Amino acid sequence: MKGNDYVKFMTEQVVSYIDLPKEQRQKRKSDSKAQKNQPMLGNRWFGVLPVAIKSIFKRAQ
Repeated sequence: MKGNDYVKFMTEQVVSYIDLPKEQRQKRKSDSKAQKNQPMLGNRWFGVLPVAIKSIFKRAQ
């Protein structure tokens, strides 16, 4: 994708978002927040390292 195509695509996305009524934008935003997966507790508190160690031990079994 060339730079001009990307600018055109982003402009279309922004314009379509702005054209939505305010209620639909707010509903869309709240829906996407609700669907977002919360990270695992270990990942949230300690970063990716515990998750990587856990996956290594799972592969070893």
